Amino acid sequence: MSALRWIRPLLLTGAVAGALVAVGAQSAISSAAQPPARAASSCNISGREESLGPTYVTYIGVSGGASCKQAEKLVRAFYKCRVKHGGVAGHCSGVEGFHCSEDRYATIAVQYDSHVLCTRGHERIRHDYTQFT
Repeated sequence: MSALRWIRPLLLTGAVAGALVAVGAQSAISSAAQPPARAASSCNISGREESLGPTYVTYIGVSGGASCKQAEKLVRAFYKCRVKHGGVAGHCSGVEGFHCSEDRYATIAVQYDSHVLCTRGHERIRHDYTQFT
């Protein structure tokens, strides 16, 4: 009877350890089957804030596989589209295959600030700018 008293805890510990290994293996298999997540990152635009189209581009961020080079090209194209559709206060719904939405804020008579989000599939490009009118 004393041997049974020692074996039961060992069997229980072994069963729990085996279950944990199985859960860990399943987790590893399911994470391997999914594509790696790509975190959002901000692009370094230092020194180019005034050369991307709008008066000042204050932020560019990318996620979902979009690149900073691609984002800068999109910012320039978005600005050209806006100017084509109403001047510096114009609007643009999309460029370069991306659908874009814009949120203008801090609007005064001579300028406005804006957040722009452009999406294409999983790719996301966000930029903020200040435009003098």
